[in-house]
Amino acid sequence: MILLLVVLSSVKSCDWLELLPPDGLVFDEYWKTKEDVEATLLGAYSKFAIMDEKLFLYGEIRADMIDADEAPNYEKQIINSSIFSNNILADWMDFYEIINYCNNVIELAPKMYEENVDPTFTEFQMVSLQSEAIFLRSLAYFYLVRVFKDVPYITQPTIDDNIDFYVPKTPGDSILLYVVEDLKEFSLSISTDYGSNEKTKGRATKGALNALLADISLWNFQYEDCLEYIQNIDSLNQYYLMTSTTWFDIFQPGNSLESIFELQFDGNGQNNSLYDYTYNLDYYVSSPNAIRLLDPELSRERIRGFGSISTDFLEYKPWKYAGVAPDQKTARPSAIRKAANFIIYRYADIVLMKAEAYSQLGMFNEAEEEINKIRSRALMEPLTISTSEDAFEDAILEERAKEFAFEGKRWFDLMRMGRRNDFQRKNILIEIIIQDANSTQRLVLASKLSDPNGWYLPIYEDELERNANLVQNSYYVND
Repeated sequence: MILLLVVLSSVKSCDWLELLPPDGLVFDEYWKTKEDVEATLLGAYSKFAIMDEKLFLYGEIRADMIDADEAPNYEKQIINSSIFSNNILADWMDFYEIINYCNNVIELAPKMYEENVDPTFTEFQMVSLQSEAIFLRSLAYFYLVRVFKDVPYITQPTIDDNIDFYVPKTPGDSILLYVVEDLKEFSLSISTDYGSNEKTKGRATKGALNALLADISLWNFQYEDCLEYIQNIDSLNQYYLMTSTTWFDIFQPGNSLESIFELQFDGNGQNNSLYDYTYNLDYYVSSPNAIRLLDPELSRERIRGFGSISTDFLEYKPWKYAGVAPDQKTARPSAIRKAANFIIYRYADIVLMKAEAYSQLGMFNEAEEEINKIRSRALMEPLTISTSEDAFEDAILEERAKEFAFEGKRWFDLMRMGRRNDFQRKNILIEIIIQDANSTQRLVLASKLSDPNGWYLPIYEDELERNANLVQNSYYVND
């Protein structure tokens, strides 16, 4: 069942995440103070943070920057595009738990305010909390649409038996239209500052909301809209590219001047998963392509190379979640071993979104200038790119691969490229994915990836059994 009462077991967290709602309480029993509203909202933030490994996998495992020879079989199946509806990564329950938290805030906070349940709960506070919930719900749906394409679109909380538990799928394109309208409606109500750096970087802000709108616009190939949302971000004067000497501060200690929105961890109860999986257990190691792009000896990527991969034990490992410095060898001490934040948006992403939008509008000089801002920060030579959309697309894809290595973005970048202009360059996506496979695997993978419907995951078999109104994604109907 994709709809649940708000339920979350006790989770210790960093200070501003310590408020969590009691299990299973509904309006009349629980919603008594504004702190109850905030507790429910912060439950959604906590749930997103718990998903850090999944967010990483959805954005990386099918792409070309990690190898997962030591990972569980269900992950290897996804890498090989041998995906079935019993694969647990096809279980979307976590996203719908987040959505239900948010729906409770969006629906019940106004009711609590209107009934004056807590006289200290102001309209400003109510709308601000609603705005954060709209952002988190929208982010959850953006992930769902990119991972599954068409999914149930639910905007009502599960608070009684009158709710429709058997919701059919809504086309992903329609969901994103609804999401954009929601975000625009609340764009003036959301905060720019929560009083501390950790809260401001770890909660939804005007900058984060516009970053999500810009990202959705790129996904929808609406380039002028993308540039408009980026202008909104720039007008805030809150975000800056870190210098080459401080680039690794983005990851340790995190919450840098470049950060727009990142999921917060403290390594003391609220732990990230990726130190273990990328460094300690070697589940996810750097692929041959990642090594070609990032190894300082091969690519001259002195800043990003030393800061993105390590050569510990003669194996190239992702370094952003494990290191305290861009030196490939100084790992995090035990006190902060699991405290690396998971970054959703940072300003370098905005710069390269701008470059992509400019290039697709034929504004090649402007696009080249934005790309070279990132390269200059990385101490790389500026690029001179031939004036064609394809040439810029290739250059931006490679720059994004280097800058955002292992940050959960690569597969979505490849999908966006592959979908553009009615799948005109889907062969480039296929070539990138199969480039390091053996000859037999190359043929099989190329065949499977040739149908873009297979770029999405199937609906989990348990959901199909529980909800007769769900229809399996077309690519997987005969599996």
